[in-house]
Amino acid sequence: MKDLQPHPMSLSLRRAFPLAAPLMLAVLAQNAMAQSAPSTQPITRVEITGTHIRRAQAETASPVQTVTRADIEKTGKSTVAELLQTLAVDNQGSVPTTFASGFAQGASGISLRGLGTSSTLVLLNGRRIAPYGLADDGQKVFADLNIIPAEAVERVEILKDGASAIYGSDAIAGVVNVILRRDFQGTTVRASQGLSQERDGGDTRLSITHGFGNLDSDRYNALFSAEFGKKRKVWYKDRAGRGAVGRGDLRDYGFSANENLSGAGYILPDLSAATSAINGNVRNPDTLEWFNRGNLKGDGFTRTFPGAACSNFTNHTQGDPGGGCLVDTAQAYSQMQPEQKTANLFGRLTLQLNAETQAYAELNYYKSKSNSSGAPTAVHSSVGYPGGPVINSGVALGINHPDNPYFGTGAARLRYLAADVGPTGSKVDSDFVRALVGVKSTIQGWDIDSSLLYSRSKVTNERMGFLQRNVAFALLNPTAANIAAAKATNPAYAALPAGTYWRIGENAGLNSAALYAALSPTISSGAETSIAQVDVRASREFGQLPGGAFGLAVGAEFRKEETRLDPTSGTEIGNIIGLGYSAYNGERKSTAVFAELLAPVLPTVELSTALRFDHFSNGVGNSYTPKLGAKWTPTRELAVRATVARGFRAPNAAENGRGGLAAYSSATDSVRCALGVKSACSDANLSVITSPNAALAPEKSKSYTVGVVWDPMPRTSLSVDVWQIKRTNEINQETTDAAITAGHVVRDKGGAVPTVPGDPGPLVAVLTNYINSASTTVRGVDLDARKTFTLPNEWGNLTADAKWTHMFQWRRTERDGTVLDYAGTHGNCDVSNCMGTPDNRANFGLSWDRGAWRVTGTVNYRGAFDNKTEKAATACASHYANGDDSPNGCKIKSFTTLDLTARWKFDSKTEIFGTIQNVFDKEPPLDTKTYGASGYNPADYSGAMGRYFSLGARYTF
Repeated sequence: MKDLQPHPMSLSLRRAFPLAAPLMLAVLAQNAMAQSAPSTQPITRVEITGTHIRRAQAETASPVQTVTRADIEKTGKSTVAELLQTLAVDNQGSVPTTFASGFAQGASGISLRGLGTSSTLVLLNGRRIAPYGLADDGQKVFADLNIIPAEAVERVEILKDGASAIYGSDAIAGVVNVILRRDFQGTTVRASQGLSQERDGGDTRLSITHGFGNLDSDRYNALFSAEFGKKRKVWYKDRAGRGAVGRGDLRDYGFSANENLSGAGYILPDLSAATSAINGNVRNPDTLEWFNRGNLKGDGFTRTFPGAACSNFTNHTQGDPGGGCLVDTAQAYSQMQPEQKTANLFGRLTLQLNAETQAYAELNYYKSKSNSSGAPTAVHSSVGYPGGPVINSGVALGINHPDNPYFGTGAARLRYLAADVGPTGSKVDSDFVRALVGVKSTIQGWDIDSSLLYSRSKVTNERMGFLQRNVAFALLNPTAANIAAAKATNPAYAALPAGTYWRIGENAGLNSAALYAALSPTISSGAETSIAQVDVRASREFGQLPGGAFGLAVGAEFRKEETRLDPTSGTEIGNIIGLGYSAYNGERKSTAVFAELLAPVLPTVELSTALRFDHFSNGVGNSYTPKLGAKWTPTRELAVRATVARGFRAPNAAENGRGGLAAYSSATDSVRCALGVKSACSDANLSVITSPNAALAPEKSKSYTVGVVWDPMPRTSLSVDVWQIKRTNEINQETTDAAITAGHVVRDKGGAVPTVPGDPGPLVAVLTNYINSASTTVRGVDLDARKTFTLPNEWGNLTADAKWTHMFQWRRTERDGTVLDYAGTHGNCDVSNCMGTPDNRANFGLSWDRGAWRVTGTVNYRGAFDNKTEKAATACASHYANGDDSPNGCKIKSFTTLDLTARWKFDSKTEIFGTIQNVFDKEPPLDTKTYGASGYNPADYSGAMGRYFSLGARYTF
């Protein structure tokens, strides 16, 4: 591996960090003497995300991006989740709602700086919400953005540096604080309908917001918001002809069938291996060669099955050089967008008890139902459970099975795609509730805010189409042992007539409903997370410095968190083919105290500091997290700012609780590859069994920002912020490569190639733990520019804005000292969900306002990145059949779309609005390495959907 050289710009910035503070202070001291005395006019002070000190100026030492209600409306996005995941500051690792094949179906999460959803803290009105009941990849706990009522949002503030000194655990990459309306009078009804140009993917939205009561005259205000939505499913098959979208068979792009077919059915030309076919591939009991059941000249067949010919089955493609029957499972069975129904209720009551005291209460309830569909189960899929792996590769058609081509000769190993059972499916019901009561008061100069919070997320996941292992084995090969095992675990099987076979392929119509009920019953799991919290915060001004009064904030917080994920029924004993095990539970209590100090040491110089102490009860221990900030304002138009902060993330219950995870992954078998087994030299599916670790320490971080804010003229603003975050003590699974090298694996000895001496057999499972291992350093720059022009002849205003984030570095240092840089590559799959880490993301907007009209165009840009696992990799991550790097010379192309929105106010009460997303109908670039979609990157979802229209109206009375 070649040495990694630092980027010239990143090197200069690194050297600048330790010099920035003394140089800044030296300049400040000279300039401060020329400043005039502060104004004596009354100043309105507000609380900004990232500090508990109320202040007059919106710009703090920390970079904060604010997205207002008007900004949200200009984008045309129907949910807060959709909006946030298009922002430049959100990098890969976020969880889109369309990610139906993931662990956390039905939810949506944000990943600031590409550090993953678990390192971004999401707040609602400045306080926490319970994380989604299902952890992404069984480990990454995150807040579901879908629970936020879009119509009740006042603004979203995104703190783009570490904030654990203010908010505690999880705020390593930053904070997203969604601030809802708090004082509203009137009634607003909003309705909209979206539809793709293919006339599918309908998105129906209806909301009503009602508020009454005046805090000044009535001494109260009550606000209620109700939102209802329904997104309709979109099938991959309905995007045929849209490039590679939803296509598993990419042979016409130059790929080979047995490397990139997202499906099943192929047989290697040398007959040494086969995948699952819709009519069944079988192995000759004597020669161990594979043949398709529809092959009328299969070697050694004692029976032939003309009805098993590929031409008798739908959803298949021809031309397998090995004689297999190919099936494009993505086109045949899978959805690009699952169906989802949502209901979101929010209410807030504010009581003005006296001139100095307010009491408030909030209640948020969210309900979601999501349905998804995927490929049928392959009967030979091995699984893992806490007791170890369950190897199903030996599944066979019994010697007397009527569909066995080797009937009477011997049992034939089987590779069968259980299409007759139906596609696998999932129904996820999510219930979220959040209740908050609190009091705000001013007592002897102290602004005090104290609250009691309870939040809970409850998820039920029903799954269909998965096979009961014991029953499948008994129905295919009814040996005495298989029959006994099936009867012991499944009463429905025991009730079937003796001698019942599961007929496959062309004969599946002979199966009874009772057989399928025993073979593939609905299975389910449940999950619940909760937070109970009490806190108190107080702030005030005191003393006097040349630049003004000190600002002080202090507070304390007690929080209890509980987490429970029950295993999907049957997975706890490894009895569900094609579905891994995931379960955990745990609880923790934490106590925190914190303080902040704001010191305007000079009229142009502001220094800030914060310190927080957190104690956890579950063995995690204590964390002290400080933060320092400085801001210099040499002129009214210019400000220079800098921060340095520490942060932490305490291990969650999936990582240090009770339970475990057995999931699927892919890896190259370096041991067998070195022995000359060619099939082991490319990625193969296997089970990874990971156990929690009670001895885990918290992840730690150090973050730095240095920036400039410049308003050179009225209605013009520009900010540039350089940032760096180093996260250490990271909690990761042991890498599969390290486990394979160390021999922490389970192999199928029966699958060894007889002609290869010493072949230990194919990998079945890798055994790992969660460990504190690597460290990651991310470094980049944000640019935010905005300018409003007044057009001549009363043609209104034109506002241009641009937001660009460039990532210089996303560098991980492994436990053994290996350094890997993922910026601008397809890695790191552990964090990015194999969606890559593009080093450039940007949004450009142009909005025209004139009277009743407003028209906005928004360009969304995702930069190109190398199709490599990391920067120093010499090999491309995928190849064409001829061995050339793929695609596009080992490059995932950039992706740019244009969205248009328009609003027309019919009168003071009525407005009509519409949106066209992906105006030019751009198709997403080809990407075969991501597992969240077929043929394209899930981050480019708008390209997969195609041009999309929505129309709506809002009425206020």
